[in-house]
Amino acid sequence: MTKQTVLTGITTTGTPHIGNYLGAIKPAIEASLNSNNNSYFFLADYHALIKCHDPDRVARSTREIAATWLALGLDTDKATFYRQTDVPEITELTWILTCMTSKGLMNRSHAYKASVDVNRETGRQDDDDITMGLFSYPILMAADILMFNADIIPVGKDQIQHIEMARDIAGRFNHTYSPLFNLPEAQVDEQTQLIPGLDGRKMSKSYDNTIPLFSSSDELYKLIKQIKTDTLEPGEPKDADSSTIFQLYANFATATEQAQMRTKFENGIGWGDAKKELFEFLDSYLTKPREEYNHLMHDLAYVEQQLHKGADKARSYAAPFLEQIRNAVGIRPLTWQGSSAVQTEEKKEKEQSAEQIARAEEGRRRAILMQLKPMLDRVNNAADKSSEAQQLIAEKESEVETLKKKAKQKAQNELDLLREELAEFLG
Repeated sequence: MTKQTVLTGITTTGTPHIGNYLGAIKPAIEASLNSNNNSYFFLADYHALIKCHDPDRVARSTREIAATWLALGLDTDKATFYRQTDVPEITELTWILTCMTSKGLMNRSHAYKASVDVNRETGRQDDDDITMGLFSYPILMAADILMFNADIIPVGKDQIQHIEMARDIAGRFNHTYSPLFNLPEAQVDEQTQLIPGLDGRKMSKSYDNTIPLFSSSDELYKLIKQIKTDTLEPGEPKDADSSTIFQLYANFATATEQAQMRTKFENGIGWGDAKKELFEFLDSYLTKPREEYNHLMHDLAYVEQQLHKGADKARSYAAPFLEQIRNAVGIRPLTWQGSSAVQTEEKKEKEQSAEQIARAEEGRRRAILMQLKPMLDRVNNAADKSSEAQQLIAEKESEVETLKKKAKQKAQNELDLLREELAEFLG
């Protein structure tokens, strides 16, 4: 059975909290134990620079996140755990992909559009304080993914667009140069999408409502006591499903433990008692990993060594793959022999599963359609669609005849797809 590659990154701008653990770290570590997965987990420290210009915060967060993953049981022999900045092939690939990405695609990025909207609402110029890092970071994210030909990318709903962009970029590269990239799929776990924070909203450092994963016992209890509740008195039945206390408890508890806590809510447990039970439960659950985390934070040389080990593993794949990519775009040694590259590509294609080939073809087709959209719009907007379609096909056939070799094949692929898309008008 062909293994699938699962890739997860976490930006190094904050202290890991319970929401990070439940939404990303815990499922990622569990996935790494599946023998059918090749797991890649990385510290996205280049991404951190997009919005955070506090070097001490970035450095501190990098230490905390690395120690957190190791303290929670990540086996670095089974997974590839690395720091983004330790794999220079990623940034080189970013530039290559930047040269394949249309500005129009980046204009549609949610993060960029949101920043523009804020500027407009405050009477500023559209692009005030918007850096090229913010504008083009979906390309860096695409490079993170495509560098290792990842199949599955666990993300929140707000990141699905970026996976779609990575697919578009990969498809365009595959069509223009060589079918080297898989088309990644977003994996959204609906069960862990909304981890409530202290105020009931999604737990996020943006809302300042987080519970740091490895707070001391005293700090943990202090934070839990801040959880917002309603005005129901002890003895009055309470709705467990609308309670932040119960939801946090349920994300850590077994089915039996959840049922027991639900009964206590139905019987009218007081909010103070409910918070105390949540504290005792979480404190017990986190005691051992907290101790390991504190130990690792005092042995950062070991943590650094684990990251370097992961970087070596990552580069053992990335370096030769980047060489294929460089050759494909024409950045080659003067002594490069095309025939050997063709043989390598043919061998690679034979090793691909039928599903992978189908996915690559889907991306190739999608990329061609993006480039043909103005032509298709021309037909769809014409008064006589049939006549316009025939005229367009005739023009494309003439173009094909004037071209040679690879350019001719590229144009022929476009012509074939135009005929397919306009079949109803061609008769």
